[in-house]
Amino acid sequence: MFIQTETTPNPATLKFLPGETVLGTGTADFPDASGASTSPLAQRIFSVPGVAGVFLGSDFVTVTKADDAIWDHLKPSVLGAIMEHYQSGAPVMEGAVQSAHNEQAGEDAEIVTQIKELLDTRVRPAVAQDGGDITFHGFDRGVVYLHMQGACAGCPSSTLTLKMGIENLLRHYIPEVTEVRPVG
Repeated sequence: MFIQTETTPNPATLKFLPGETVLGTGTADFPDASGASTSPLAQRIFSVPGVAGVFLGSDFVTVTKADDAIWDHLKPSVLGAIMEHYQSGAPVMEGAVQSAHNEQAGEDAEIVTQIKELLDTRVRPAVAQDGGDITFHGFDRGVVYLHMQGACAGCPSSTLTLKMGIENLLRHYIPEVTEVRPVG
């Protein structure tokens, strides 16, 4: 098994491409080890000292290091953990992957549908290339709330991506959108 690695715009995060399906659909975000009980793969990666976060995408794993960790020391251990997981035959996730799409009813339902469509077709594929994901969290009085995950969480350029990229895109296609804000 040959696992490729790619840098991301976030210097604390690397993207690992195992050459196999990680999650066929959806994503799974583990900002710390305490929530990784549903993923044997994430648990194995968190067992490497210096790993601060794990994000699972369709065909990639994004790993965020602790501030005091050094990639040159951490990367071989993370590669080993991913390889060991795939060789073990254990599942990536136990149970179903939860979708982060919140439903919103009422007068804004049509706007929310348009927002989700643009995010799914224009934004999420590009963000996945950088090892992250952006999910819809809500829409209220012209403001779109998005949750940034994986390499996008804590990335120095994430605010610029939100404001200059996503906000401009949504405002162009959906006049009711006035602003985009991140949620923690």
